[in-house]
Amino acid sequence: MQAVRAGIGLILILAAVFAAPAAATPELPLSTQGRWIVDAGGRVVIVHGQNRVAKTPPYAPDADGFAEDDAAFLAAEGDTMVRLGVIWTAVEPRPGVYDDAYLDRIEGTVRMLARHGILSLLDFHQDMVNEKFEGQGFPDWAVFPTRGLPNPKLGFPTNYLLNPALDLQYDRLLANAKGPGGVGIQDRYADAWRHVAARFKDVPGVAGYDLINEPWPGSAWPTCIAPSGCSKPDRQLHAFQARVAARIRTVDTQSPIWFEPFSTFNAYATTRMPALPDANAVFSFHTYCPIEGLTLTSSPLCVPSDQTVLRRAEAYAKRSGSSLVLTEFGATDDVKTLERVVSLADKAMVGWQHWAFTGGDPTTQASGDTQAVVIDDHAPPTDANVKTRKLDVLSRPYPRLVAGTPTGWSWDRRSGVFSSSWTTTLPSGAAAGSAESEVALPARQFPAGYAVSVTGGAVRSAPGADVLRVVADPDADAVRVRVTRTPPSAVAP
Repeated sequence: MQAVRAGIGLILILAAVFAAPAAATPELPLSTQGRWIVDAGGRVVIVHGQNRVAKTPPYAPDADGFAEDDAAFLAAEGDTMVRLGVIWTAVEPRPGVYDDAYLDRIEGTVRMLARHGILSLLDFHQDMVNEKFEGQGFPDWAVFPTRGLPNPKLGFPTNYLLNPALDLQYDRLLANAKGPGGVGIQDRYADAWRHVAARFKDVPGVAGYDLINEPWPGSAWPTCIAPSGCSKPDRQLHAFQARVAARIRTVDTQSPIWFEPFSTFNAYATTRMPALPDANAVFSFHTYCPIEGLTLTSSPLCVPSDQTVLRRAEAYAKRSGSSLVLTEFGATDDVKTLERVVSLADKAMVGWQHWAFTGGDPTTQASGDTQAVVIDDHAPPTDANVKTRKLDVLSRPYPRLVAGTPTGWSWDRRSGVFSSSWTTTLPSGAAAGSAESEVALPARQFPAGYAVSVTGGAVRSAPGADVLRVVADPDADAVRVRVTRTPPSAVAP
C-alpha cells in the first residue's frame, strides 16, 4: 500500500509541475484591515479549508499519513488554508527544552501545503489540557497537582462540566500560577510560542498563529454559559493571550495573531474580552450546536444557535477592530448541518475551516471516522476513502482573493448558480487598479464546465479553469460575477 501511495503521490507532483501555471496565491505576508484579512497587495483574502490536528504521539500529521496527495486533493477541492495542529507537549517535552526535530516535521508539512497554494494556520491545539484528564495538548510537567479533587473519567466534553481536577488546571493557567522552576505557566506557554514563531516567521505559507484552541473558563464555567458571558474570566483570558502575543512579537512583528474566546462562545454565550492589543489580530471562533453534538443529526433548533454565534462574532470583530474567521465547525456526517453552517458563513462573508480532514479523534463529539472527509489518511484520498456527500457541500465556489472589498456572495448547489460582487476600492481605501481577483470554482461543482458573465470587469483565466481570474474595468466602481453550471446535456459527446 505504501508503494502504491508513493507512486500516486509522485504522479500528482509531476502533474502539478507540468500543468498550466496555477492562479497566484495571496502575496505574503498577510495582515488585517478592519474585518478583512489582506495580502501584501491589499487584496482581501477569504479562506476555505480543513483542520488537520494529530492528537496522539508523535503529534505530527505526516506520521499519520498526511502527504503530498492529500495536499493536491485539498487544492483541487478549492481549499486555501489548513489549520495545522502544533502540540505543546511535543514542542517542549521538558521545561525550557524544545524539540526542533518535531518542528522540522511540522515545517515539512507547511512547505508541502505551500507548494500546492495552501496556507497553514499554526494552532497550539489542546482539549481538556492533558491525557491525565482524557485530553491532550499540555506536557505532563505543566499539569498542576489536583489537591485531591475528583478526576472522573467521563470523556469529552463531559469532563469540562463534571471534572473538578480538570477545572483546577484552567484556573491555574488563567492565574499564571507558578510551575516548574518557579516560572508562571503562562510564561512557559508564551516562551514556547516565541520559539515556534521564531522558527516559522519566514517559512513560506504561514498564515499566522492560533494562540490556544478552545480555552475553558475552569471552575467559573457556570457563570460563563449565560448569554451575557462572564467578565472576570474574560479579562483573565485576554491578559493571557495578550501576554502570549507580546512574546511572539519579540521575534515576529508581522504574522497575524489569531485568538479565541472561551469555548462557551460556540453556542451559549457572548465574549466580553477586551480587544487584543495587536495591529494584526484575527478573531478565531467556532460554532457547535449542543443538540447536534448529542445526536450528530441536524436539528431546526440549531438554526438560531449558529445564527447567534455568527452575529456575535461579527459584533465582536467590529467592536474590537479584529478580522474574523470561523476556524471550526462540523464534526458530523450530517450534510444538512454542514450546509446550514457554510451557507450562513457565505451570507456573513466569513471564511472557514471544517473540522476535520480525517477521523480517529480522541476528543470530539463524533466517534471513529464520523467527522472525517478522508477516512484513512494512510491511503490515497480517492474512491471509497473519501466522503463525497460531505465534499458536495464543503467544496464550493467562493471569492478567494478580492481586488477590492467584498459586498456579498452566494452559491446555490442545486441550480449551480454562483454570484459574487465587490467594490473596486481596497479595504485600505486605495484603488484596486489592475490587480486580479480570484474565484475558486471547484471542478466537483462544474463537471461539464460553466458559463460566466461579468459586469464591470473582464475574465483573464482560460475557459473552464478551476480558478476564475477577473480584472476590473478601469472606470468601474464595482464588479459583479455570475457563474452558471453547464448542464451535462449541453456538452457535446
